[in-house]
Amino acid sequence: MKAGDKVICINDKIDPEKSAEIRQDFEIWITRDKEYTIREILDNNGIVAGVLLEEVHNFPKFFKLINRFQEPAFAQWRFRKLKYADTPAEAKSEVEELIEELKEPVKIERK
Repeated sequence: MKAGDKVICINDKIDPEKSAEIRQDFEIWITRDKEYTIREILDNNGIVAGVLLEEVHNFPKFFKLINRFQEPAFAQWRFRKLKYADTPAEAKSEVEELIEELKEPVKIERK
């Protein structure tokens, strides 16, 4: 995964033991089966890769584990990269071309 990739949330569950901590760190949480765009991937000092999303912005917090302020990132394992045959814009233009072709009158030759 990299910045700009489209992903889908495959796990939005919060461990009950970590619920209070999560609610304190994240003002906005993710939703399962919703599509997101990766804004940035943080390595978090090699502890666990974290994902920042274009559609979700949370206030930076101080994290003792990495000894710095940063926006809380979602664990990368909570997402799966989406794979499109074409980019959405390319797919849309192909559909528009097909519609235009269908609008053209069909010529039938008689023998």
